[in-house]
Amino acid sequence: MFLLLKVNLPLINYCKKGSCKTFCKFVCFLTDKITIREHKNSTFKIMAKVKYYYDADTLSYRKIERDNKSIYKKASFIVLAIVLVAFFGFIGFSQFLMSPNERAQKREFDNLKLHYELLSKRIEESSKVLTELQERDNTIYRVYFEANPIPEEQRKAGFGGVNRYQYLEGFDNSSMIQKATKDIDILSKQLVVQSKSLDEIVRLAKNKEEMLSSIPAIQPVANKNLKRMASGYGYRIHPIYKTRKYHWGMDFSAPKGTPVYATGNGTVIKAIRTRKGLGNYVKINHGFGYVTVYGHMDRYVVRKNQKVKRGDLIGYIGTSGTSTAPHLHYEVHKNNKKMNPVYYYFNDLTPEEYSRMLELASRENQSLD
Repeated sequence: MFLLLKVNLPLINYCKKGSCKTFCKFVCFLTDKITIREHKNSTFKIMAKVKYYYDADTLSYRKIERDNKSIYKKASFIVLAIVLVAFFGFIGFSQFLMSPNERAQKREFDNLKLHYELLSKRIEESSKVLTELQERDNTIYRVYFEANPIPEEQRKAGFGGVNRYQYLEGFDNSSMIQKATKDIDILSKQLVVQSKSLDEIVRLAKNKEEMLSSIPAIQPVANKNLKRMASGYGYRIHPIYKTRKYHWGMDFSAPKGTPVYATGNGTVIKAIRTRKGLGNYVKINHGFGYVTVYGHMDRYVVRKNQKVKRGDLIGYIGTSGTSTAPHLHYEVHKNNKKMNPVYYYFNDLTPEEYSRMLELASRENQSLD
């Protein structure tokens, strides 16, 4: 940086006479150690001030030289500091400021989360509706059509033990994805089971008339006054062994040769003649899980694989097999389980007669076989 200084003509002439050195010292004194670099036409170019230091060894002033390396180091440090501040400042602000792509991704994620919440709500509502349908299926439909209820374990089978959703782990929202997938799978499984159940109900409904005709719903002998019911279902005294044994059917006492009738539509699957056990007996498969047995007959008039209808004559009362008097031993099986026959006499008894029949059948007496 140069300083322009105008001086008077005598000073210039003085300088021309060879006294410029003295003049320069004078100017340096006036300008606080400003060095005169050049003079021309009464105008001097004077550089910026130069600093000196006193050297005690030489007893003179020495010019202070600038250390360029130190200057470069300071400048580099300042630049580096500015760069670091700018870098960390950018990182800090970037946590609060999002790029257009990040804002778009956030909007998309928010939309997906909203759709997930709506989907979860619909799954929950569908699950409630399905639960009500399952309850009605077990307590109404299947009971009405004589079908076994479907256990809860069967409806929800196949979702324990092995972690089948392990492949969904490792994502930012793995728990949310796994829960939604599992809920959908459980709902789908229950829908499949319920669909099959309803198919069965539809099939049973179409066969309702046939089923009602096949149920063993009358007494196997004419018993208008209910006087022929000799012994009921349950523990009774055995007539021969005189011990308390379980009686798996009902005994109807009547004179030898009294007609015996089929209690429902069906097919004869056994017509056996023997002197042991049930003696001469007939077994009829009515379908829908129902089977009836007619024992101790004098003779039967049907053959194996013969179709019969409710009320058809199948034989006559006798005392064959292990029996102490002429009577008919009658059993009802439902799904291979021996049932109390008294619960099926709803087609030929009035409510009063049925109550009387229940009372007689509950008496623990001696059976006839």
